[in-house]
Amino acid sequence: SLAAVAGVAIERDLPFVCVPFGTRNHFARDVGLDRDDPVAALAAFVDRREQRVDVGRAGDRLFLNNVSLGAYARLVHRREHHRRRSNAFARLRALAIVVTERRPARLTVDGTRLHARVVLISNNRYELTVLSVGERERLDEGRLHLYAPLGVLRSSWEEHSAEHFSVDAGGATVRAAVDGEPAVLETPVEFRVEPRALRLLLPRDPV
Repeated sequence: SLAAVAGVAIERDLPFVCVPFGTRNHFARDVGLDRDDPVAALAAFVDRREQRVDVGRAGDRLFLNNVSLGAYARLVHRREHHRRRSNAFARLRALAIVVTERRPARLTVDGTRLHARVVLISNNRYELTVLSVGERERLDEGRLHLYAPLGVLRSSWEEHSAEHFSVDAGGATVRAAVDGEPAVLETPVEFRVEPRALRLLLPRDPV
């Protein structure tokens, strides 16, 4: 929902306010909002400061956080498929399928073959651990970052940084998770960053 509203704000050069009422609220966290206090975020409508932040695009699809390809994207799509039939075990079913699936995503990034179970393209740099996606220190770097796990135990990440990535999956489309939501993107997917494109309003720091 954030990216959809942000797209309209950019198109009309309007300021944008983030209210953390979502599931994980990564964007709210990374801009310094308290994810457990959505009411406090409303202060941005009254007493605010404005800053410009970057957005990413996967083709025409805008994203604020990241786009996942490979195993995590399959998990998100499988979870959504099962959710339509049964909410109770949707997440567990999806996770079990992806954990037992060993197929790498056969992707080509800027003409170079990349074999990895998970590929993450992010708007600005994340601090990543083996099991989780950490925080971003800034959202105005003007760079995309591409991550893929390394080694049999996947104990580290291969990282590339650029303003643009071209990703081909060898077919007409590829399943993706865009800011955690299922999407199908036409390939090759042209990823690009739009530096400081979004006018973000935040509550003014009383200190």
